[in-house]
Amino acid sequence: MAATAFDEYERSRWAGRATAYQGSFAALCAYPAGALLDASEVEVGDRLLDVGTGTGTVAALACARGAGVVAVDAEPSMLELARRRVPAAEVQHAELPRLPFAEDSFDAAVVNFVINHVGDPMAAIRELRRVVRPGGRVAVTIWPYPAPPAQQLWTTIFDAAGAERPTDLPRVAPDRDFPRTSDGLSNLLRQAGLADVGCDTITWNHRTDPESWWNGPANGIGSFGLVMQRQTADTIDRVRVQYELHTAAYRDADGRLALPTAALLASASVS
Repeated sequence: MAATAFDEYERSRWAGRATAYQGSFAALCAYPAGALLDASEVEVGDRLLDVGTGTGTVAALACARGAGVVAVDAEPSMLELARRRVPAAEVQHAELPRLPFAEDSFDAAVVNFVINHVGDPMAAIRELRRVVRPGGRVAVTIWPYPAPPAQQLWTTIFDAAGAERPTDLPRVAPDRDFPRTSDGLSNLLRQAGLADVGCDTITWNHRTDPESWWNGPANGIGSFGLVMQRQTADTIDRVRVQYELHTAAYRDADGRLALPTAALLASASVS
Protein backbone atom coordinates (compact mmCIF):
# COMPACT_ATOMS: atom_id res chain seq x y z
CA MET A 1 0.00 0.00 0.00
CA ALA A 2 2.52 2.58 -1.18
CA ALA A 3 1.67 6.24 -1.71
CA THR A 4 0.71 7.14 -5.27
CA ALA A 5 1.76 10.15 -7.34
CA PHE A 6 -1.65 11.64 -6.52
CA ASP A 7 -0.97 11.23 -2.78
CA GLU A 8 2.37 13.00 -3.09
CA TYR A 9 0.78 15.79 -5.10
CA GLU A 10 -1.96 16.29 -2.50
CA ARG A 11 0.56 16.43 0.35
CA SER A 12 2.60 19.02 -1.48
CA ARG A 13 -0.51 21.13 -2.10
CA TRP A 14 -1.38 21.23 1.61
CA ALA A 15 2.13 21.77 2.95
CA GLY A 16 2.21 24.73 5.33
CA ARG A 17 -1.33 25.82 4.50
CA ALA A 18 -3.16 25.08 7.77
CA THR A 19 -3.60 28.73 8.74
CA ALA A 20 -4.87 29.66 5.27
CA TYR A 21 -7.28 26.72 5.37
CA GLN A 22 -8.51 27.64 8.84
CA GLY A 23 -9.33 31.15 7.64
CA SER A 24 -11.16 30.08 4.50
CA PHE A 25 -12.59 26.62 3.80
CA ALA A 26 -12.37 25.02 7.27
CA ALA A 27 -15.81 26.33 8.21
CA LEU A 28 -17.28 24.80 5.04
CA CYS A 29 -15.84 21.39 5.91
CA ALA A 30 -16.96 21.66 9.53
CA TYR A 31 -20.69 21.56 8.83
CA PRO A 32 -21.16 17.74 8.63
CA ALA A 33 -19.04 17.03 11.74
CA GLY A 34 -21.96 16.33 14.04
CA ALA A 35 -23.74 14.11 11.53
CA LEU A 36 -20.48 12.26 10.88
CA LEU A 37 -20.12 11.42 14.57
CA ASP A 38 -23.78 10.44 14.79
CA ALA A 39 -23.27 8.04 11.88
CA SER A 40 -20.25 6.52 13.60
CA GLU A 41 -22.42 5.92 16.70
CA VAL A 42 -19.68 7.20 19.00
CA GLU A 43 -20.62 7.02 22.67
CA VAL A 44 -19.02 8.22 25.90
CA GLY A 45 -15.84 6.28 26.52
CA ASP A 46 -15.50 4.95 22.97
CA ARG A 47 -12.10 5.10 21.30
CA LEU A 48 -12.40 7.09 18.08
CA LEU A 49 -9.91 7.56 15.24
CA ASP A 50 -10.24 10.84 13.33
CA VAL A 51 -8.23 10.47 10.12
CA GLY A 52 -7.28 13.66 8.31
CA THR A 53 -8.24 15.75 11.31
CA GLY A 54 -7.11 19.00 9.71
CA THR A 55 -7.48 21.74 12.30
CA GLY A 56 -9.26 19.35 14.67
CA THR A 57 -12.93 20.20 14.12
CA VAL A 58 -14.29 16.65 14.35
CA ALA A 59 -11.83 15.69 17.07
CA ALA A 60 -12.92 18.62 19.25
CA LEU A 61 -16.59 17.71 18.91
CA ALA A 62 -15.88 14.05 19.64
CA CYS A 63 -13.95 14.96 22.79
CA ALA A 64 -16.87 17.13 23.89
CA ARG A 65 -19.10 14.06 23.50
CA GLY A 66 -16.86 12.10 25.86
CA ALA A 67 -14.98 9.94 23.36
CA GLY A 68 -11.31 9.12 23.64
CA VAL A 69 -9.91 10.57 20.44
CA VAL A 70 -6.82 9.81 18.41
CA ALA A 71 -6.52 12.43 15.65
CA VAL A 72 -4.08 12.01 12.78
CA ASP A 73 -3.10 14.00 9.72
CA ALA A 74 -0.43 13.88 7.03
CA GLU A 75 0.30 17.63 7.23
CA PRO A 76 2.47 18.94 10.12
CA SER A 77 0.97 22.45 10.06
CA MET A 78 -2.51 20.94 10.54
CA LEU A 79 -1.26 18.86 13.46
CA GLU A 80 0.16 21.95 15.14
CA LEU A 81 -3.21 23.71 15.04
CA ALA A 82 -5.10 20.56 16.07
CA ARG A 83 -2.87 20.04 19.13
CA ARG A 84 -3.57 23.59 20.30
CA ARG A 85 -7.28 23.34 19.60
CA VAL A 86 -7.89 19.86 21.05
CA PRO A 87 -5.50 19.25 23.95
CA ALA A 88 -7.65 16.34 25.14
CA ALA A 89 -6.98 14.37 21.94
CA GLU A 90 -3.93 12.30 21.12
CA VAL A 91 -2.69 14.03 17.96
CA GLN A 92 -0.07 12.41 15.76
CA HIS A 93 1.26 12.18 12.23
CA ALA A 94 -0.13 9.38 10.06
CA GLU A 95 -1.01 8.91 6.41
CA LEU A 96 -3.45 6.74 4.53
CA PRO A 97 -3.34 4.06 3.25
CA ARG A 98 -1.02 2.86 6.02
CA LEU A 99 -1.91 3.73 9.62
CA PRO A 100 0.42 2.99 12.57
CA PHE A 101 -2.17 1.12 14.61
CA ALA A 102 -2.87 -2.52 15.35
CA GLU A 103 -5.97 -4.30 14.14
CA ASP A 104 -9.17 -3.68 16.10
CA SER A 105 -7.66 -0.67 17.92
CA PHE A 106 -10.75 1.57 17.74
CA ASP A 107 -14.49 1.48 18.26
CA ALA A 108 -15.01 3.78 15.28
CA ALA A 109 -13.16 5.74 12.61
CA VAL A 110 -14.26 8.90 10.82
CA VAL A 111 -12.82 10.65 7.78
CA ASN A 112 -14.20 14.07 6.93
CA PHE A 113 -13.51 15.03 3.28
CA VAL A 114 -10.36 12.91 3.17
CA ILE A 115 -11.24 10.23 0.61
CA ASN A 116 -11.35 13.04 -1.98
CA HIS A 117 -7.61 13.47 -1.39
CA VAL A 118 -6.20 9.93 -1.54
CA GLY A 119 -4.81 8.11 -4.55
CA ASP A 120 -6.24 4.70 -3.65
CA PRO A 121 -9.68 5.11 -2.06
CA MET A 122 -10.28 1.36 -1.72
CA ALA A 123 -7.01 0.83 0.13
CA ALA A 124 -7.87 3.75 2.42
CA ILE A 125 -11.26 2.31 3.37
CA ARG A 126 -9.79 -1.15 3.89
CA GLU A 127 -7.23 0.34 6.24
CA LEU A 128 -9.99 2.00 8.25
CA ARG A 129 -11.77 -1.34 8.44
CA ARG A 130 -8.56 -3.00 9.64
CA VAL A 131 -8.07 -0.71 12.63
CA VAL A 132 -11.72 -0.74 13.78
CA ARG A 133 -12.98 -3.66 15.88
CA PRO A 134 -15.74 -5.99 14.65
CA GLY A 135 -19.07 -4.32 15.29
CA GLY A 136 -17.48 -0.87 15.17
CA ARG A 137 -18.37 1.83 12.69
CA VAL A 138 -16.69 3.71 9.85
CA ALA A 139 -18.13 7.01 8.59
CA VAL A 140 -16.88 9.16 5.72
CA THR A 141 -17.83 12.34 3.91
CA ILE A 142 -16.88 13.40 0.38
CA TRP A 143 -17.81 16.16 -2.01
CA PRO A 144 -20.17 14.80 -4.67
CA TYR A 145 -20.04 15.00 -8.44
CA PRO A 146 -21.58 16.90 -10.13
CA ALA A 147 -20.27 19.58 -7.81
CA PRO A 148 -22.78 21.56 -5.75
CA PRO A 149 -23.36 25.26 -6.51
CA ALA A 150 -20.79 26.56 -4.01
CA GLN A 151 -18.01 24.69 -5.79
CA GLN A 152 -19.41 25.23 -9.29
CA LEU A 153 -19.29 28.96 -8.65
CA TRP A 154 -15.49 28.98 -8.84
CA THR A 155 -15.58 27.13 -12.16
CA THR A 156 -17.98 29.74 -13.51
CA ILE A 157 -15.76 32.56 -12.26
CA PHE A 158 -12.58 31.13 -13.77
CA ASP A 159 -14.31 30.49 -17.10
CA ALA A 160 -15.69 34.03 -17.22
CA ALA A 161 -12.23 35.46 -16.50
CA GLY A 162 -10.57 33.34 -19.18
CA ALA A 163 -8.30 31.61 -16.68
CA GLU A 164 -6.18 28.81 -18.11
CA ARG A 165 -6.55 25.43 -16.40
CA PRO A 166 -3.52 23.31 -15.51
CA THR A 167 -3.25 20.20 -17.67
CA ASP A 168 -0.38 18.52 -15.82
CA LEU A 169 -2.10 17.51 -12.59
CA PRO A 170 -1.84 13.97 -11.22
CA ARG A 171 -5.19 12.25 -10.95
CA VAL A 172 -6.49 9.14 -9.27
CA ALA A 173 -5.78 6.24 -11.59
CA PRO A 174 -8.99 5.14 -13.40
CA ASP A 175 -8.74 1.62 -12.03
CA ARG A 176 -8.61 3.01 -8.47
CA ASP A 177 -11.23 5.74 -8.79
CA PHE A 178 -14.94 5.52 -8.03
CA PRO A 179 -18.05 7.54 -8.99
CA ARG A 180 -18.47 10.43 -6.56
CA THR A 181 -22.17 9.66 -6.15
CA SER A 182 -24.22 8.07 -3.39
CA ASP A 183 -24.15 4.70 -5.16
CA GLY A 184 -20.48 5.03 -5.98
CA LEU A 185 -19.46 5.79 -2.41
CA SER A 186 -21.74 3.09 -1.00
CA ASN A 187 -20.28 0.50 -3.37
CA LEU A 188 -16.76 1.53 -2.40
CA LEU A 189 -17.50 0.78 1.25
CA ARG A 190 -19.14 -2.55 0.38
CA GLN A 191 -16.27 -3.63 -1.84
CA ALA A 192 -13.86 -2.76 0.96
CA GLY A 193 -15.62 -5.37 3.10
CA LEU A 194 -17.89 -3.20 5.23
CA ALA A 195 -21.49 -4.12 6.03
CA ASP A 196 -24.81 -2.35 6.60
CA VAL A 197 -23.77 0.49 4.33
CA GLY A 198 -25.91 3.61 4.18
CA CYS A 199 -25.35 6.92 2.41
CA ASP A 200 -27.14 10.25 2.77
CA THR A 201 -26.84 13.56 0.96
CA ILE A 202 -26.46 16.49 3.34
CA THR A 203 -27.38 19.93 1.98
CA TRP A 204 -26.90 23.34 3.55
CA ASN A 205 -26.21 26.99 2.83
CA HIS A 206 -22.66 27.83 3.73
CA ARG A 207 -22.62 31.35 5.18
CA THR A 208 -19.28 33.07 4.99
CA ASP A 209 -17.59 36.41 4.58
CA PRO A 210 -16.84 37.15 0.89
CA GLU A 211 -13.17 37.74 1.67
CA SER A 212 -12.89 34.37 3.40
CA TRP A 213 -14.33 32.61 0.34
CA TRP A 214 -11.91 34.50 -1.89
CA ASN A 215 -8.93 33.86 0.38
CA GLY A 216 -9.09 30.07 0.03
CA PRO A 217 -8.07 29.95 -3.65
CA ALA A 218 -6.07 33.18 -3.31
CA ASN A 219 -3.87 31.39 -0.76
CA GLY A 220 -3.49 28.24 -2.82
CA ILE A 221 -6.08 26.08 -1.05
CA GLY A 222 -7.36 23.10 -3.02
CA SER A 223 -7.63 22.64 -6.77
CA PHE A 224 -9.08 26.13 -7.20
CA GLY A 225 -6.03 27.50 -5.41
CA LEU A 226 -3.74 25.81 -7.90
CA VAL A 227 -5.69 27.34 -10.77
CA MET A 228 -5.30 30.76 -9.17
CA GLN A 229 -1.56 30.30 -8.65
CA ARG A 230 -1.03 29.47 -12.33
CA GLN A 231 -2.53 32.79 -13.53
CA THR A 232 -0.84 36.05 -14.43
CA ALA A 233 -1.47 39.15 -12.32
CA ASP A 234 -3.75 40.56 -15.04
CA THR A 235 -5.80 37.36 -15.11
CA ILE A 236 -6.13 37.35 -11.32
CA ASP A 237 -7.47 40.90 -11.58
CA ARG A 238 -10.08 39.65 -14.04
CA VAL A 239 -10.89 36.74 -11.73
CA ARG A 240 -11.51 39.22 -8.92
CA VAL A 241 -13.87 41.25 -11.10
CA GLN A 242 -15.81 38.13 -12.05
CA TYR A 243 -15.80 37.02 -8.43
CA GLU A 244 -17.59 40.21 -7.39
CA LEU A 245 -20.08 39.87 -10.23
CA HIS A 246 -20.94 36.20 -9.73
CA THR A 247 -21.11 36.23 -5.93
CA ALA A 248 -23.48 39.20 -5.86
CA ALA A 249 -26.53 36.94 -6.23
CA TYR A 250 -25.51 35.00 -3.10
CA ARG A 251 -25.01 37.98 -0.79
CA ASP A 252 -27.40 38.46 2.11
CA ALA A 253 -28.54 41.82 3.41
CA ASP A 254 -25.59 41.78 5.80
CA GLY A 255 -23.14 41.33 2.93
CA ARG A 256 -22.26 37.73 3.77
CA LEU A 257 -22.49 34.93 1.24
CA ALA A 258 -25.07 32.14 1.48
CA LEU A 259 -23.74 29.41 -0.81
CA PRO A 260 -25.81 26.26 -1.46
CA THR A 261 -23.66 23.17 -1.08
CA ALA A 262 -23.88 19.45 -0.40
CA ALA A 263 -21.87 16.48 0.81
CA LEU A 264 -22.24 12.73 0.78
CA LEU A 265 -22.07 10.97 4.17
CA ALA A 266 -21.68 7.20 4.14
CA SER A 267 -21.36 4.91 7.11
CA ALA A 268 -21.04 1.18 7.67
CA SER A 269 -20.25 -1.52 10.19
CA VAL A 270 -17.15 -3.66 10.49
CA SER A 271 -18.16 -7.32 10.31
